[in-house]
Order: sequence, then C-alpha cells, then structure tokens
Amino acid sequence: MKLFTRLVCLFSSLLLASCGAYFNQPFNQTSARVGELSKSSNKLLDLPEAASKVEVAVYNFSDQTGQFKPVENGSTFSTAVTQGGTTILIKALEDSGWFKPIERENLSNLSTERNIIRNTKKEYIKNLNPNEPPLPPLLYAGLILEGGIISYDTNIVTGGIGARYFGLGGSAQYRQDRITIYLRAVKTTNGEILKTIYVSKTILSQALDASFFRFVKFQRLLEAETGITQSEPVQIAVKDAIEKAVHDLVLEGIENEYWSSKQGSAVNDSLVAKYREEKSLEESQGLYDRMFVKNDYNNYVLLDVGVNLIDGDYVPKKLGLLGRLSYEKSISNSFSLNLAGSVFQINNGDVLKNYFGSIDLNSKMYLLPNDNFGPYIYGGPGVVIDGVNSSEDGLSLGEAFVKLQYGGGLQYKLSPRLHFNAFAEHNIMLDDELDGVSQGKRDDFYFTFGVGLKYGFSFKKKKIAIKN
Repeated sequence: MKLFTRLVCLFSSLLLASCGAYFNQPFNQTSARVGELSKSSNKLLDLPEAASKVEVAVYNFSDQTGQFKPVENGSTFSTAVTQGGTTILIKALEDSGWFKPIERENLSNLSTERNIIRNTKKEYIKNLNPNEPPLPPLLYAGLILEGGIISYDTNIVTGGIGARYFGLGGSAQYRQDRITIYLRAVKTTNGEILKTIYVSKTILSQALDASFFRFVKFQRLLEAETGITQSEPVQIAVKDAIEKAVHDLVLEGIENEYWSSKQGSAVNDSLVAKYREEKSLEESQGLYDRMFVKNDYNNYVLLDVGVNLIDGDYVPKKLGLLGRLSYEKSISNSFSLNLAGSVFQINNGDVLKNYFGSIDLNSKMYLLPNDNFGPYIYGGPGVVIDGVNSSEDGLSLGEAFVKLQYGGGLQYKLSPRLHFNAFAEHNIMLDDELDGVSQGKRDDFYFTFGVGLKYGFSFKKKKIAIKN
C-alpha cells in the first residue's frame, strides 16, 4: 500500500509540473486581440533604421507544396499550410523598416479603382475646376520578391513514453513537422537574382494523458482520466519563417552593399559579423538539430586518466589507478589507428598491488564522425609488461603478457582541435599469469574506465616566402 501511495504522489507531482497549460484551459469566450509575435519578430523589429527604403513588389508568395491536411479517416480539401503567404510577407517587409512594399497581388483591383477616379474627374470635377491635377503615377519597384512555401514535411520525428502500474498510468507523445520556404530578390532592371534565402522551421505537437482504473472496494470501481494536447499553429510557424527570411535578406544585402543602415559602416560591420556567426552556427546543425564540427586534423595526441578493476584469482578486487598517453592517426573520416602506452595498477588489497605497463594498438571507428557529440568503438591487440611491485625487491621489470582489448566511449568536441572523451574497456589476457597465480580454467582479465582529452595537430609547415 505504501508503494501505491508513493506512486500516486509521484505521478501527481509530474502531472502538476508538466501540465501548466492544463490549468489555463479556456472556459469563456475571448475578445479579438492583436496577433501574436513569432520567435523572429523581435529580431526583425530590432533592425536599425535604413538609410533609404527600397521599393519592392510581391506578386505571389504562396503555398507550392500542394499538400492537404492529413486526417486519419476519409479525405479533406483543407490545405496543410496557409494560402496567405503574400500577405504575411508584405507585413514582414513593412515591419522591417527597410522596404517600401508596393501593391501587386491585386493590381487589377488597383487599376480598376484608378480608372474609376480618372473617369469621375473627367466627367464631373474637371468641368468645375480646369486646373484639377491628374492622378500621380504608380510607383515602380526596384526589386521583385519571389518564392514560396516549397515543403511541408509531417512526422519527421515522432515518439512518446508511457507507464502503467496497478491501474495507474500515463503517457506522453510528441510529433514534429517541418516547413521550408525560399525567398529570392530579383532586380527589375535586368532580371538578375541578387539573393536567395532558404529558411526552415519545425512545428511541434505534444500530447499528455493520465488515467486511473482500480477497484477500491468490492463492486466499487474508480476510474478517472485526463489529458491535454498542444500544437504549434502552422500560421505562426509560416510567419516565423518568413520574418526570418526577410531579416536574413536585409543582412545579406548589407553584406553585399546593396543597401546600408542610416548609422553607416560601423553598424553595418557589426550586423554582418553577428549574422555570419549565427549563420555559421545554424549551418553546422543537421536536420534533427545535430551539431556538426568539421574534422580539420588528421593527427591527435590523447591523455587519459582513470581506474581499472581486475578479475583474477585473488580477492578482494579493488580499483587501481590508470594513466595513458596515445597517438591517433585518422585514416578516413570514420576510421583511425591508435597507439597507446599505459601505466596502471592491479589492486587486490594487501594480497597484491603491482604496477604494470601496456602497449596497445587499436583500430577505432567513430559512429557519428561529424557530430560534436557521438559514440565510438575500438579494439585490437596489446602487450602488458610486469612493472614495479610492492615487494622488497624494489624496481624490476617482469615478463610480458599478450592480450586483446575492446571498448567504446563517447566523444564531445569542445572545439575542432580539442575533444573530451569518456570510455570503458575490456582487456582479455591470453593466459592466467597476470596476477602471478594460475588457477582454474578462466584466464585473467580487467576492466578500464576513464576520461581524457584529445588534441589535434597537423604536420604541415607554413610556407615562408623568400624575397629576392
């Protein structure tokens, strides 16, 4: 009963902590409000003032995916993304303060209205005032913005977790979709494409539910359930992507000196430098937000420290110290050869406490070589040399033992040059003499656990120009 009470309390705590939106359920009608800002809205609004606004025309920025909303049963003719991409883009251009949008989406309506004004003035007003000025000419655009929503991918990541015990259970599920847009700027005088911007945005949907089902007394059943589902609006995701594209278009235009801020080159250089840094970071991320780090070095020195635990013929079995220095040569992006020299301690308490040295040659494979965090495995032959022991004989080198080792670890790239490693290793001796006693049918072996740093370098020398 105590276990059941603890589980109820734990589950209730998790439910209260993770379902904040559950207590913010809408029970009453709400009045209209100003539309929500997206994640990129503040970045767009915080751009400095432009030296001069650029007239731009947007004829059509629409859904090019041709997708309809997915449904479990039947079919639907409702589109998966908004068809108002042009309107969202014009609003983003206006908010940026760097562009002067010109009406082109419904140009026929504008032309019709101007004709009505012109005919009305001609028939009625002009006769009363001969000096009535004509209508001003339409503005023409220096740039045309083209593109659209080119992709809407559903269920690129799905998953969940759940548990149920003694009638009490709960589960959580999530799904991630992805929307992609392209925005290009075309020069109207000659049709040259000045810039093309590519932006993607993920859309998250989550569901949490909990249920309780149990007989509390004879013929008395208690059943309860609750849950909540939350989905990111697709329109907000489209707005976020478009605003991000307009923001990047402004900065890339500054970088290529198509336009400038009112404050001059100092502000321009600061904006471009910050944008390059952010762009480099974003380009290093993969599809599932995996961080990629380029492997610029083929040679590495590794320094590891750790502990080892022998499984031999003596007891007790205690942890001993380990120090290791190794050199690693990359053969390809995923494979490398590693030559390591180690000094370690075999510790069986008061029975045996010896120091050994080992030389290992391993082939190593990195399973995610371009990620900044990923696993690796390795294995190969090695030799253990009996070193200094704790007897009265003093320093002495003993015999050599052949072994095989294999292991695995995790690598985190602090920078392209410096990496952090954590590893676990199994060393299998090919005889039973490591601890000096041959007993039983099983050979000695020991485990090694440690952490270390990996430093990359290159043998290439810089060329020095010799002046005549």
